[in-house]
Amino acid sequence: MTDISPDLPAPGKSSKSLLPDHARRQALRKKRMRRDKMSRWGITAAGYGVVLALATIFIYLFYEVAPILRGAAVTPQVNYSIPDSRSQTYLLLLDRYEELGIQYTDRGEAIFFNANTGAETQRFAMPVPDSASVTSFGSAESISNTMVYGLSNGEAIVARHDYQISFPDDERMITPQMQYPLGETPIQIDEQGRALRVLAVENMQRGVGGTAVAAVTEDGRLLLANMTTRTNLLTGAVQVNNSVHTLPPFPGRAQKLLLDKSLRNLFVLDESGFVHYYDISTPAQARLVQSVDVGAGTQVTAAEFLVGAVSIVFGTEQGDLSQWFLVRNEQNQYRLEEIRQFNSHDAAITSIAPEYTRKGFVAVDASGQLGIHYATSARTLFMESVTEQPLQQVAISQINTGLLWLSEQGQVTNADLWNEHPQLSWAAMWNKVWYEGRADPEYIWQSSSGSDEFESKFSLTPLTIGTLKAAFYAMLFAMPLAIAGAIYTAYFMTPKLRGVVKPSIEIMEALPTVILGFLAGLWLAPFVENHLPAVFSFFFLMPVMMLLFAYLWGLLPGSIRNRVPDGWEAALMVPLILLFGTVCIQASPWVEIWFFDGSMRQWFTNIGITYDQRNALIVGIAMGFAVIPTIFSIAEDAVFTVPRHLTQGSLALGATRWQTVIGVVLPTASPGIFSAVMMGFGRAVGETMIVLMATGNSPVVNFNIFEGMRTLSANIAVELPETAVGSSHFRVLFLAALVLLALTFIVNTIAEIIRQRLRQRYSNL
Repeated sequence: MTDISPDLPAPGKSSKSLLPDHARRQALRKKRMRRDKMSRWGITAAGYGVVLALATIFIYLFYEVAPILRGAAVTPQVNYSIPDSRSQTYLLLLDRYEELGIQYTDRGEAIFFNANTGAETQRFAMPVPDSASVTSFGSAESISNTMVYGLSNGEAIVARHDYQISFPDDERMITPQMQYPLGETPIQIDEQGRALRVLAVENMQRGVGGTAVAAVTEDGRLLLANMTTRTNLLTGAVQVNNSVHTLPPFPGRAQKLLLDKSLRNLFVLDESGFVHYYDISTPAQARLVQSVDVGAGTQVTAAEFLVGAVSIVFGTEQGDLSQWFLVRNEQNQYRLEEIRQFNSHDAAITSIAPEYTRKGFVAVDASGQLGIHYATSARTLFMESVTEQPLQQVAISQINTGLLWLSEQGQVTNADLWNEHPQLSWAAMWNKVWYEGRADPEYIWQSSSGSDEFESKFSLTPLTIGTLKAAFYAMLFAMPLAIAGAIYTAYFMTPKLRGVVKPSIEIMEALPTVILGFLAGLWLAPFVENHLPAVFSFFFLMPVMMLLFAYLWGLLPGSIRNRVPDGWEAALMVPLILLFGTVCIQASPWVEIWFFDGSMRQWFTNIGITYDQRNALIVGIAMGFAVIPTIFSIAEDAVFTVPRHLTQGSLALGATRWQTVIGVVLPTASPGIFSAVMMGFGRAVGETMIVLMATGNSPVVNFNIFEGMRTLSANIAVELPETAVGSSHFRVLFLAALVLLALTFIVNTIAEIIRQRLRQRYSNL
């Protein structure tokens, strides 16, 4: 404030000369108005700046998250005729560079062609004997590039296409190759020499390398051949050991065989829409386990494994699509169950092309409609009619950015595909999802694995519940101590002692949370595990001890109590608390022996309570110490600033000090105390380092105080540095940040509304 007093007058002058004249007052008034206006503009600009900064954060997070909810886009590029339009196309493929297409025909040929022009580049003929003809075709999982042709004499030819990449003149050149892992001589599958009508092939994963072929003969027998190879190091000759088993018969006429990668399960699809599930883990003792109607009374027209060969997608003549896989029941037996359905097509499904590295697939139908679906998220990302002609085949590139589809008239269309985040949907991230290999739908966060067929699990529910769980136990520990300490310090404690206690507690807020997390994880967690009875004694017996001390203190003669000045009683509690804590720690092993058979942790396990060393109890204590200074400081100021005339008036009317606290101080200070609690809650929700180091980072969905958790903030800190920019994982982490920001924004908004109402309610006191 500017000093407006004029210089002191000379002796003998009138006091009226001390007052500024009219012009001076006008100048001072204008100066004050300018300052008020500048202050008003500055405060307004600062307020808008805060709002703008918050809005900018929201906008940026939305910008990174928005692609998650975008569907797929298909853009046709060129249209041309298939290289061999006179033959039936068994399979259409597109290489990973989207430069070459492959046409496997019923003439036993593999034709490679330019995917952009349709020009044939190379043709390979299978080594079919002159005395036989091609009768069937089968393919293994797409990523293996393995095919099998069945012949009319009961033999089979296993082939594998490959590419040789070279860079002459610094330009990429792809040279297709055809390999025969079992040799060019056909392998005898049926010793009776019957034609192989339906085939399936898969590469072995366990044991020695080799191939398995399942076949249905012309007379309806189901055969399984396991073939292993040995290569002569000197001559390069390949020796094939072939073991053929006849499997139990099944009802109906087979139209499709599906053999999984583990070579433990075989699925036979018949023409009536039933799937017959065989356990072939021991081929000599193979058995028919289950027959189930997957077509719901209609014919199944297409069926394919998704990547990993665990889930099967079935398409019916009605255009319905459904996903099935094996689920272990309570009797420890596997049963084929329907997991989810997808948006139906307008006509019969004619072809299904699974993605190479994700749980998605492309389906086409007899009306010319193309649909892009994803299993885990149950999303239909694209569904449009791309031609007026029925579609026969569809292919997708290994990097999921290109498509080929073949119409009934032999026309191939090459199209660009945008489908970056199909596995993410609002339902999949917040609801239970039935993942492969699980007995039931669950909330799971598991973003990485060592397997290429791994199905990323991006449920935000465990992280959100973990965040609330950590904040809940931290507040459960911090609120009683901080609020009770604030009330006692502000209203009962002597000013001299308050001058020591209040700064000491507030300086705790300067402690780095990484240090608190370090101490919690490496010292506190083992200590609590080894002294569980002592810890529970602190929580439950310490308050009883303090109340008992207060009761006994009140029974002492006044001559003794008056020796301790008012406000210093708390100092007497310090040695008593330390003594009681020491007794609890020393008695802890004996209590475990007397009541818990030597180990309280094992006792928890025996009664069905999981105990992890780094759990919510540790987080509650450690984070509580971080939150206490915030709550204490604000609440203590709120209690201390209660007008003295209110408390003195209450005491003058005969109320005790505790009655005054409950009836006058707490209601008046309630807006400030509530604000302190909300500030502490916001601090607990956003805490990162303590929960990162002291929780075990297990994304579980429960509020068990003896189990850990993973919070949104800790998950972002752990995984964001390791994820690829722009990936689905990257954007889900930004969504987690948006959820965390929205959560704190909503909580603070509600808290401010409640605080204003409390202020209005008690403003008349």
